[in-house]
Amino acid sequence: MTDTPILALSGISKRFGAVQALTDVSLEVYAGEVVALAGDNGAGKSTLIKVIAGVNPADEGEIRWEGRPVSINKPHDATALGIATVYQDLSLCDNLDVVANLFLGQELERLGVLDEIAMEQRASELLASLSVKIPNVRVPVASLSGGQRQSIAIARSLLGDPKVVMLDEPTAALGVAQTAQVLDLIERLRDRGLGVILISHNLADVRAVADRVVVLRLGRNAGSFRIDEATQEDIVAAITGASDNAVSRRRARTAGAAATTEADA
Repeated sequence: MTDTPILALSGISKRFGAVQALTDVSLEVYAGEVVALAGDNGAGKSTLIKVIAGVNPADEGEIRWEGRPVSINKPHDATALGIATVYQDLSLCDNLDVVANLFLGQELERLGVLDEIAMEQRASELLASLSVKIPNVRVPVASLSGGQRQSIAIARSLLGDPKVVMLDEPTAALGVAQTAQVLDLIERLRDRGLGVILISHNLADVRAVADRVVVLRLGRNAGSFRIDEATQEDIVAAITGASDNAVSRRRARTAGAAATTEADA
């Protein structure tokens, strides 16, 4: 992992009319790292993802890509940088086969017609590189399991060779075996050197694959934890706000005052 994050956000704020959705939010993602974005409903997770994806540009703040400041004002800007997003609805066409879904909107052509052979070959190679087991890449997506469908959506996001992949609740509504399949795929994305942003309410899934957890609460940063150092209670307290109370604030003020006195001495 390099010293410079591939994606760094600082001071990100977003307002929708009278609603302040994000306030001074910061986030860093390094290559070869899975960062889980956790928080209760309404915490601002989806809004932050849409800011990064260029769907809802930030009102304030700075975004840096590989150390340089960039502007993301529309989805094309994010895609051009190397940011891919897999939303919860997957946006798959059930009546089309796996190959057609993978290349939807970015079909390969040869002599003015679709190059079905090249697309099928590349689809098979991509799925094999991710250890995604599909019985036949020509079967309609409607016949696949939930885990296989999620894998197809993630694989499609890799066709543009992104450096950061954002996954919105990828294991929602999946069974145990299908969830394990998707979590294995997330680990393979990390092994390929990609930065992964994972939105999930399932802390068991988060602890299984994430390197760090960034917690949002009421549109603000509420904590950042390394998985190997934080307990589940620490993360839950940050999500619920249990760590933000009179006792904790008094302890923080006391510690700050003691540090100032020691520095003056």
